[in-house]
Amino acid sequence: MGIFEYAPAPESRDLANLKPHYRPFVNGEFVDGSGEPLKTINPATEEVLAEVGTASVSDVDTAVKAARKAYTGVWSKMPGSERAKYLFRIARLIQERSRELAVLESLDNGKPIKESRDSDVPTAAAHFFYHAGWADKLDYAGYGPNPKPLGVAGQVIPWNFPLLMLAWKIAPALATGNTVVLKPAETTPLTALVFAEICQQAELPPGVVNILPGAGDIGAALVGHGDVNKVAFTGSTEVGKAIQRQIAGTAKKLTLELGGKAANVVFDDAPLDQAVEGIVNGIFFNQGHVCCAGSRLLVQESIAEELLEKLRYRVSTLRLGDPLDKNTDIGAINSAEQLAKIKGLVESGDAEGAQRWTSPCPVPERGFFFAPTVFSDVQQSMRIAREEIFGPVLSVLTFRTPDEAVTKANNTPYGLSAGIWTEKGSRILWMANQLRAGVVWANTFNRFDPAAPFGGYQESGFGREGGRTGLEAYLDV
Repeated sequence: MGIFEYAPAPESRDLANLKPHYRPFVNGEFVDGSGEPLKTINPATEEVLAEVGTASVSDVDTAVKAARKAYTGVWSKMPGSERAKYLFRIARLIQERSRELAVLESLDNGKPIKESRDSDVPTAAAHFFYHAGWADKLDYAGYGPNPKPLGVAGQVIPWNFPLLMLAWKIAPALATGNTVVLKPAETTPLTALVFAEICQQAELPPGVVNILPGAGDIGAALVGHGDVNKVAFTGSTEVGKAIQRQIAGTAKKLTLELGGKAANVVFDDAPLDQAVEGIVNGIFFNQGHVCCAGSRLLVQESIAEELLEKLRYRVSTLRLGDPLDKNTDIGAINSAEQLAKIKGLVESGDAEGAQRWTSPCPVPERGFFFAPTVFSDVQQSMRIAREEIFGPVLSVLTFRTPDEAVTKANNTPYGLSAGIWTEKGSRILWMANQLRAGVVWANTFNRFDPAAPFGGYQESGFGREGGRTGLEAYLDV
């Protein structure tokens, strides 16, 4: 069966309403940051999208003071039913501006428009809708009568899901009565600053949400600020460890959602065509820029060749190219730095003896692109089986028995997620109890819902975001 040919179907970049300049958002207003301005780049074309004013350490102090004033004067005293109205407004405004946000996210991040349009932006709105519902029901959340907020939350988010990670952090913080100072990633600040416009549209009281673009030094200053009560970070394990060291001995509450090296385990009784779709979604969604990506495929030995043949064919049909084209499956790698890291780890796989297969798809000459790649004959000692690649690269290992599958799946310092593919419900339940992972999917992968807590343990961090469980991170309980 041949591969369908698709005519280009580009979304208009004019919908993003790009501005030449963006500024930090402090105390309800856009202000001139005293940091060195940065230029944010379209990773698909390497063109400069906009100049972004950044914060300095003194700006961090100003933002935290604004958040504290809003917390003590307005937000913590406001009834939950009134806070909920603001969250509902924000959710509706995200929906109203969804097309603008989706195009802007794809321009700034490099992800395909169909992912930002159909996944990121709707899920971001859903988190605000969901947490708006909790705002006046905290007495019934299971944390005792009249649970209290913590105060000012300092939040640092990554570049792989800029708007969605913002929603994961800000929605529960506001619902529980906290105020926020958030630092977006330096390569993807634009949707966070448009979210600041949405806060103005929703007439959110000044100081409740503050957005500070900047590099890692601004994140460190925010985390270490003496008047921040809660720190939430999503990003690399190395930075997560540094944050733990930085706030050790303080009274700050901490949530860390860090790296992963998830195992996607396929047994010989699994529906292979369905499993192949799950494998592709698990590793190639968002170019593999996903902490919980199924980057290790564990296949029962008796079906390994058949599965690999189906997988290679399916991967060869994925379309790589312009993120704004609605037919694109694989977009651009977010930065030249990340592309170099991916290439380095792939070269180590070659050097250590794994068999590399790369999709024959054409790769654009400009921009940061990497073709989907599958390594077979992978051994557990290889770097591509141990280190987080954070790109469209899959490492395939085999196993013979369920016990061997568990041993290999758990042979990692991480513990964020895992997948199981089998028709036996008893095996799913047994495996789920054996796997050391915070989230385990069965016969699916990358399924998220605001009502379901998400998080890991070991070097994947601790604490949960989402659901009733996620509220605890922002309450003094």
